Amino acid sequence: MTDGTNPPSSPQPEQPAPGSGGYGFPPGPPASGGYGYPADQDPRPSTGDGYGHPPPPASGGGYGYGYPADQGQGQGHPNPYQQDLPGPYRPGSYQQFPGGAPGAPADQGGAGGPADQGGAWPPAGARPAPFERQRSGQPDWDALADRSAAERRKKRLWTIGGVAAVLLLLAGGGTFLLLGGEDKAADVADKAPAATGSASPKPEGSKSKAPVDKSPTVASDPTLIRDHGGKDHLKMSAEAGVFAIDKHYELRTKGNEKSYAEAEKRVVDASKSFSVSARVWNRSPKGRQIAVSQGNEKTFGFELGSDEVNGKPAWIFRVQTSDQGADSTTQTIAAEGLKMAKTMTTLTGTYDAEKKTITLYVNGKKTSEGQVTGVYNAPGPLQLARSRHEGNWSGSWNGAMDSMRAFAVALSPEQVAAVRQNKLSPSVKPSGAWVLL
Repeated sequence: MTDGTNPPSSPQPEQPAPGSGGYGFPPGPPASGGYGYPADQDPRPSTGDGYGHPPPPASGGGYGYGYPADQGQGQGHPNPYQQDLPGPYRPGSYQQFPGGAPGAPADQGGAGGPADQGGAWPPAGARPAPFERQRSGQPDWDALADRSAAERRKKRLWTIGGVAAVLLLLAGGGTFLLLGGEDKAADVADKAPAATGSASPKPEGSKSKAPVDKSPTVASDPTLIRDHGGKDHLKMSAEAGVFAIDKHYELRTKGNEKSYAEAEKRVVDASKSFSVSARVWNRSPKGRQIAVSQGNEKTFGFELGSDEVNGKPAWIFRVQTSDQGADSTTQTIAAEGLKMAKTMTTLTGTYDAEKKTITLYVNGKKTSEGQVTGVYNAPGPLQLARSRHEGNWSGSWNGAMDSMRAFAVALSPEQVAAVRQNKLSPSVKPSGAWVLL
């Protein structure tokens, strides 16, 4: 009898004797049922081996579909499905599973089940032993995934709680400003700059002020240097100009008679106390170079800049006491031995009409002081980058300057230092201011 496929092409050999181990069954007494059924459940005849299957022979043999007890093959035919198979399908591995597996020796729970259970297979509907979940050293991935999801949920809850707390704090701050922080909010509003051109009335006692417009020239005429302290704009010559540098502006002149700037009229009343200041830079301090002056058609009334004193370059503040401009009526104070070439220096000259003193400050520090009988109140316009001597223009400035200011008071040493740092109190207002930082 065949296994239900095509009949063999050659005569079948004689069936091995019972207990000889043929057909891949291990030696030993045959099971009472066929095809692995227990005797009490096998529907086929219980005599013999069932459907022509003899009891397992004692030694290997068969048609190659069975396996010898020690090598798992018969008639010299290797089992291609047996080699290099993992786990329970590798030869000799059936003892790893509870209940054994078909083809294992009877004392290891093979063929008809474990030896201590009478060779019975698991009940119908139960999971066969080889497919039961095995305990090993591998982690429980399902449990790890559950824990990871729980951690993510916990982080989301913490994040949501933190955002809610921040929103509550912000809401509380807004409530404070609306209910309990009105005074502080008003103070902050007072310190904020007002919008340019705003027509809204300022509250009484407000400290707010309009932002300072530091544009260097007049919008309608770029050749006019804008006066930030009044209405005395300065007209630039063709060879002078205002240029942007390091986020501010400066007036540049070439050191000749055609490079200057002047006002339309007198700006400083030299018959009274006054101060003039400028931050200057020159290429070479040779000869007379005047940054700020005021005079008439013949002579200067005062001048601030550099000149040679005792044969050496020095910063100077010079005044004239007579309208004739004679040397005998000229008074000069100087600061010698300081670095002058290609360095930004703040020069300030003051005249105290009450004390009849003139003072020169360099970079906010007093350097020299002198007594005078007075200062000639020249009617001519204010000049930048030149001065009048004996009826001629002289002292052309070769370099740059900014932060030019004129005051109708004699500044104190503290105020002079504050001017250099741009921290002078707003209560001290200049009568003229040009090209501010």
